[in-house]
Amino acid sequence: VQLEESGGGWVQAGGSLRLSCAASGTIPKFNVMGWYRQAPGKQRELVALLTSGDITTYGDSVKGRFTVSRDNAAKNTMYLQMNSLKPEDTAVYYCSLTYGTAYWGKGTLVTVSS
Repeated sequence: VQLEESGGGWVQAGGSLRLSCAASGTIPKFNVMGWYRQAPGKQRELVALLTSGDITTYGDSVKGRFTVSRDNAAKNTMYLQMNSLKPEDTAVYYCSLTYGTAYWGKGTLVTVSS
């Protein structure tokens, strides 16, 4: 399994970005995809999870601002729509896919300026 994130960049506070994660390889029908982030000097934290049954879970700090979704046609592509971005959202965002074993992408940097 390989995961590749894209869509990171620089944005001013209050702005929006959309991240994408493309998964390739042999991927079982039942899995959990997710977004995590890690800011400098901090531990990696959960941003959002999306099951293959379209159940979502969000970290407390992003509820109401971020939305995770999956491409209806290409089920192995996941998105993270980030609105009302804050400077504290600045981090490297990682895509993950879990079915017994957790796989990770290399991450994409999001920088939010005040």
